[in-house]
Amino acid sequence: MFLANADVRKVARLARLAMDETEIEAARSQLSGIFALIAEMQAVDTQGIEPMSHAQDVSQRLREDAVTETDQRELFQSIAPQVEAGLYLVPQVIE
Repeated sequence: MFLANADVRKVARLARLAMDETEIEAARSQLSGIFALIAEMQAVDTQGIEPMSHAQDVSQRLREDAVTETDQRELFQSIAPQVEAGLYLVPQVIE
C-alpha cells in the first residue's frame, strides 16, 4: 500500500498532532513498513489452521468448587442499621 505525505498529514490532523515535514516523512516511512508487514501476513495461507486463544498450549489450573465459608448472613444483618426482607436498606442518594 502506497502512503503519501498528504495521507499522513490527514491522519495527524485527525489525531490532533502537530507534525513538521521531517516528522511526517518519518511517520510515513514507519506506517508504510507496518502496512507492508500486514500485507505480508495476509498473504500467508491459513486454510485449515485452527484459531487458538494463546500462543502456547496452556490451561488454567482450577480448584474444586466447594463452599469453604459458613453462612453468616444472619450475623451480618443483625448489626446492620436497617434490614427488611433480608435486604439492607440504605438512604436514597439520587432524587
